[in-house]
Amino acid sequence: MAEQTLQQKTTLRNVITQQQLRFVTALEKNAREFDQEVEKELEENSALEAEPDPGHEEVRLRESHASTYYPNLYSGSDDRPEFSPRDDSETLYDSLRVQLSERTLDPDVNEAALYLIDSLEPDGYLRRSIHDLREDMLFHHGLDFSEPTVSLALATIKEMDPPGVGAESLQECLALQLRRLPRTPVRDDALQIVENKFEALTARHYHKILSSLKIKEGPLRRALDLIVSLNPRPGLAVGNTAQEATNIVIPDFIITEDADSGELSIMLNNRIPELKISESFESAVKSLEINRSRRKAKTPENQYILSHFNEASDFIKVFRQRQETLYMVMSAIVKLQKEYFETADIYSLHPMMLKDLERETGLDKSTISRATKNKFVDLPWGTYPLKFFFSDSKGSGGKEGEETGSAALTNRKIEAEIRKIVDAEDKKHPLSDAAIFQEMQRRGLNIARRTVTKYRERCGIPASRLRRR
Repeated sequence: MAEQTLQQKTTLRNVITQQQLRFVTALEKNAREFDQEVEKELEENSALEAEPDPGHEEVRLRESHASTYYPNLYSGSDDRPEFSPRDDSETLYDSLRVQLSERTLDPDVNEAALYLIDSLEPDGYLRRSIHDLREDMLFHHGLDFSEPTVSLALATIKEMDPPGVGAESLQECLALQLRRLPRTPVRDDALQIVENKFEALTARHYHKILSSLKIKEGPLRRALDLIVSLNPRPGLAVGNTAQEATNIVIPDFIITEDADSGELSIMLNNRIPELKISESFESAVKSLEINRSRRKAKTPENQYILSHFNEASDFIKVFRQRQETLYMVMSAIVKLQKEYFETADIYSLHPMMLKDLERETGLDKSTISRATKNKFVDLPWGTYPLKFFFSDSKGSGGKEGEETGSAALTNRKIEAEIRKIVDAEDKKHPLSDAAIFQEMQRRGLNIARRTVTKYRERCGIPASRLRRR
């Protein structure tokens, strides 16, 4: 007979309340998404009302064109490009949801696939790991799916159209498209190149492909022609996703400068009115409190009043906490990068990380990360993602996070200087990374040699042999 024993075990767990869950979800939403959530809540909850404000006109969402966040953006002109009206064509996300609805899947796999579809970038890529996505599902939505379930959901999306959607990298995107093509010698050669010799392909080291894969020049040329014909950004081929992704964004903040005082003003870009509890519901709840003291029984009508009243109260708290948090984070960014906001000079940007905002605001780094995720700010000289203002510091040895006084450089400064050097080079004899490194040293910018290659590639600048004209 097996012996039975009692064991005492102590565990620590983080328990997130419904109110906290609602707040972090609201904090991650951008201006357009949260505006829609408020409208939906006003429609569905009769206890919630918009506070009338006779002294002010309703503030409308301002649309802007997203600028590339590199130097020489400020033209000194106040003219803004016109934006095209949005059309009602099917988006990538609509198309994938329709395709998903036509499949018979396990409910958990189907739910996970819906979440993954919403997590795709507009170009069709899924640039987050399954581990991170599972954590988000659990933390934000209480969905605890196993890794095999999420992997199966992702595999299902990769089978959908357009081919290549759901890929984590360009290499996988091209391979997914090739696998969907009929098997031919050209297709097989192309797939072998993409899967096994992708680095040589991107560097145009065709001699390495010829020697290692034993492919002759004629078949290689035909395989390369097939690869070039593939779509590196498949999501943008569906509906109006391309236009929305590249042209129009809704800034979450608008920053203006007072012409007289020169002070900067920060405004949340939305058309959300002040929210309040309906007077009729407040009166009804007060009456219920009186009746409760007289021990009157609960009725379905009373429960309806209380549930809607409590939901409205919770939503108002979430709404105010979100707005206050966003304003606090943006104000801290402006304070830490004040010189840039006053001059529009990218060289005035200081090294700034989440921990700097944590010290400035007293907020947790995870809260700041959510407050800045997919958020944009509209400035007089362009519209920028908030991540533009973040950068590590590079000391004299080029190590990340090591600041050495005035010698410290931000990522943006390094990128800007490399771009300036490349723009000024003789295109018949483009500069190698070693030559760029020497020029940076000559200009008094002390970074490591490997840093030049890293940031050249981050800027999307090809290697010297590919820049030769």
